[in-house]
Amino acid sequence: MRRVLFVPEGEAFGLKIIDFPSPELKAGEVRIRVRATSLNYRDLIALRNMAGRKVAGIVPLSDGAGEVVEIGEGVSRVGVGQKVAGCFFQGWVDGPFQMAYHKADLGGTIDGMLAEEVILNEQGIVRIPDSLSFEEAACLPCAGLTAWTALTSRGGLKPGATVLVLGTGGVSMFALQFATALGASVIVTSSSDEKLERARSLGASHTINYKTTPDWDAEVWRHTEKSGVDHVIEVGGPGTLEKSINSLKAGGQIALIGVLTGFGATTASLFPLMARNARIDGIYVGPRVDFEWMVAHLVETDAKPIIDRVFDFEQAAEAFQYMESGQHFGKVVIRI
Repeated sequence: MRRVLFVPEGEAFGLKIIDFPSPELKAGEVRIRVRATSLNYRDLIALRNMAGRKVAGIVPLSDGAGEVVEIGEGVSRVGVGQKVAGCFFQGWVDGPFQMAYHKADLGGTIDGMLAEEVILNEQGIVRIPDSLSFEEAACLPCAGLTAWTALTSRGGLKPGATVLVLGTGGVSMFALQFATALGASVIVTSSSDEKLERARSLGASHTINYKTTPDWDAEVWRHTEKSGVDHVIEVGGPGTLEKSINSLKAGGQIALIGVLTGFGATTASLFPLMARNARIDGIYVGPRVDFEWMVAHLVETDAKPIIDRVFDFEQAAEAFQYMESGQHFGKVVIRI
């Protein structure tokens, strides 16, 4: 079997395909023939060594789906031949987050999904319905669950709410789909009019080009008749947080998810957050029970993840480069 590894390359990392033997299963483990994986900005952060993570020798990517080809002793949650996806945090099944879960995050601390075969504990996988392709299922573990958690279990989204979504990447497009399906109206920002048009076709009620309208928070305020939005899907980080706070309704929520503008300190005043009696929730994916809840929602609504482009396994480096270019709308997938 083949897998991809992060390998040192100057001050960052490169990608290398190697052959590896198939180890024997231990009790409670499941062998999965991986059929598709997907990229998240987190994977680019690891490749470019932007956060100083020691990923040399680690298999990349938290997100992937495939079929069970063998089960270990005592496994009861899945059977051979069933379609499954891995959970981002292998130990987070339910309940509040614990820092110890960082010791088992796929594609970071432990080997991820960019391989022809992986072995995971049965508690760290989720059954996937036949209505979703392997490529679609591979988009769910990080971006899909992050957006779902931000809006539902952490956000308490109610019908009639207004959601501001920054950009048109994976998390943002999942948030657009989930929010509209749950009865909210969605405002989307982007620097591309073409992408904004596509967002409108997916249900966005209002769009803002932040290049031609740099004071996009003022436009959000105007559009909402000076009341602001109930939720912000904040994937930018320090460079956009101030405008996100300015866009927020009294009692609203900012789901702080990404660092697309970098890891530096924000210069935003937090007083407007206090004055609005609003809150910021740090969102880092979610537990397995929320993953299963999200899958049930997808089945009920017959929704499909937005996939921009699919690369072959041998094109893994090209897939990373394409994501880094920022051209994508939705998810970038690698088929295995």
